[in-house]
Amino acid sequence: MDTGTTEAGQAAETAIPELVIISGMSGAGRSTAAKCLEDLGWFVVDNLPPALIPTMVELGARSQGNVARIAVVVDVRGRRFFDNLRESLADLDAKEVTRRIVFLESSDEALVRRFESVRRPHPLQGDGRIVDGIAAERDLLRELRGDADLVIDTSSLNVHELRAKMDARFAGDEQPELRATVMSFGYKYGLPVDADLVVDCRFLPNPHWVPELRPFTGLNDEVSGYVFHQPGAKEFLDRYTELLQLIAGGYRREGKRYVTIAVGCTGGKHRSVAMSEKLAARLGSEGIETVVVHRDMGRE
Repeated sequence: MDTGTTEAGQAAETAIPELVIISGMSGAGRSTAAKCLEDLGWFVVDNLPPALIPTMVELGARSQGNVARIAVVVDVRGRRFFDNLRESLADLDAKEVTRRIVFLESSDEALVRRFESVRRPHPLQGDGRIVDGIAAERDLLRELRGDADLVIDTSSLNVHELRAKMDARFAGDEQPELRATVMSFGYKYGLPVDADLVVDCRFLPNPHWVPELRPFTGLNDEVSGYVFHQPGAKEFLDRYTELLQLIAGGYRREGKRYVTIAVGCTGGKHRSVAMSEKLAARLGSEGIETVVVHRDMGRE
């Protein structure tokens, strides 16, 4: 038996995950920070009771490397906050778990404005005012803020700027990925409600009116060949791919990680399907993780 290989395998199975604890003031951007880490490949758990954090780390250690980075959002919704959290942090330190605390801060004025804009009470205000809840939470979190490895003041930050700060700290040398869904659809069935960009292929002749092509879809080589032999089809694909490369760079800078590109024709069977397949292949060759969905193919 190769003991070296066995020991290496056991080490991989019990590798302790890296841990980030996200906390801070309600309304300061905890959810945005957590979503950013999730987009960077972290396993994120929201509102986990602090007493369960060591258990979560142990489960990650048994995942054979599948859960290498864990982010946990803890806040005042857990009520008996500090008693359990202090015990959990001490337990993690005793086990030599690499952990960091990210604390989201914001001014009273900014927090009041945010709570009023969404018309929700502060979780600690009770029968009092929003400012009373903010003051109580600040007092409760003061010690944790002092222990934080990273404090981010979001008073004057928008969502994109907060994401940029999280990316700068946790993305390392890797460029955050952009993931695209290319969806073919038929206009007669309505626009996809989740489309970020819409492409109209109805300027191309419709294979539906070619009797030998009508029964097939845009996945068929003959149909695809017919579509892309039409004047302007290849040029459109080239130009739109270039445009998407420009847009993708802007999306990355603005912290947008997912984009849905809807490609439409009349029935969603021929032209849009063929164009979606080619467009997805182009995006994939540019390093953009791409999924193709044919929403209306087969509805006729």
